[in-house]
Amino acid sequence: SPRLHAAAYGVLGLDWEYGRRQVTADAFADHLADLDATWRGLSLTMPLKTVAARTARSLDSDARRTGAVNTFLLTDDGPHGFNTDVGGLARALAEIGVHAPGAVRVLGAGATATSAVVSAARVGAQLIEVRARRPEAAEPLRALGDALGVELSVRAIDDDTIDSVDATIAALPGGTDLGPVADLLASGSGPLVDVVYGGWPTPLAQAWSRAGVAAHDGLGMLLHQALLQVRVFVRGDPDRPLDGEDAALSAMRTALVGD
Repeated sequence: SPRLHAAAYGVLGLDWEYGRRQVTADAFADHLADLDATWRGLSLTMPLKTVAARTARSLDSDARRTGAVNTFLLTDDGPHGFNTDVGGLARALAEIGVHAPGAVRVLGAGATATSAVVSAARVGAQLIEVRARRPEAAEPLRALGDALGVELSVRAIDDDTIDSVDATIAALPGGTDLGPVADLLASGSGPLVDVVYGGWPTPLAQAWSRAGVAAHDGLGMLLHQALLQVRVFVRGDPDRPLDGEDAALSAMRTALVGD
């Protein structure tokens, strides 16, 4: 993230610094209170996303729907929370050719899976199937599906009934190995986006490769959610494009993957 943001600010001509620090959930409130007016905002990762959602003065629609905040815009009247993971994943899906999919399968039931459901609806999915090791953990997502106006079903991850879908989003812990279940899921499951940033190819990606279907890591999501964070820090709104955005995105992509 520091490389991504530094690349964008360099192109945009902003003399801004972006660093990183490790903060526990218990210490978050104290760290936040210690920030002075020189701070424009924060990027947040787990376990701070849910704490930030409870702390924010306001939440954008994606943060409200998911209960997670990965971006704080710091203002005089307090921190305003955004979830750019949703838009970042939606943009990454579009970039690999997933447009208006009829059906999308989401693997997992945690916070990232919740964002994945909203992202799938954002790119036009009408049917979303959520698969989880504990289906009961995914039951709250049914209400989210209703709010999004999509049909959402929940199944066990090892259910051997495999319906054809247009894309699969894996929101499981990095390195998760589902064994033979992965090969079963790869059949008729469309391209895979496994939202992990390291340890590639993952066992899931290897299963998709055996099935002759494309698999993509989480770097596209990382890139695009960072661009939306830059919009928040510069414009105050993830939906307002930057002046010179194409050049900024190009510089960020180079910083992420090289020339």
